[in-house]
Amino acid sequence: MGIGAILALSNNDLLQRVGESPLLSFVWAACLAGSRFQAQMQKEGEIMGKKQEYEEKTERLIVPVLEKNRFELVDVEYVKEGGIWYLRAYIDKPGGITVDDCELVSREMNEILDREDYIDDSYIFEVSSPGLLRPLKKEKDYIRNMGKPVEIRTYRAVGHRKEFYGILKAYDDESVTITDEENKDTVFLKSDIALIRQSFDF
Repeated sequence: MGIGAILALSNNDLLQRVGESPLLSFVWAACLAGSRFQAQMQKEGEIMGKKQEYEEKTERLIVPVLEKNRFELVDVEYVKEGGIWYLRAYIDKPGGITVDDCELVSREMNEILDREDYIDDSYIFEVSSPGLLRPLKKEKDYIRNMGKPVEIRTYRAVGHRKEFYGILKAYDDESVTITDEENKDTVFLKSDIALIRQSFDF
């Protein structure tokens, strides 16, 4: 049987005839692997879509609460750790966030989250300070750190390295530029950056 005839078989026909030749068995295995891969990709796409939706809606809901208390939203993330989903809000203010600040926001937001009820999974909501090594995510983060030491980690190796340290020199919508200890400038595409944050090791 030619390849064209094999490809023309329906899944049911192929299943019935896999025992006729090693080639058919191989094609059937490839079909199964392809189906599983497509199903996995579809599932991951759905999870990413829900993750983004939950984070964006949480951000819209929490910003008025923070503005009322003169706090700043640093980031919102919806992540799974140890089999448990966490919805986290990182907040800040001049002088630093306290435990009481986090509890205040948490109480108000828990009422809102119970009322809105837009997350399908069981999850734990947390409010915390971003800490000293806060990531740079928004334009105000870049503005705040201009001329300061930062750490950059890339998704793939650049010159056999994935970690870089330097002074934040410039940024735009597409790229970030840092200056290293040798006064050499390096430009990174934001799409290649896995993490950029303040550094105290430079």
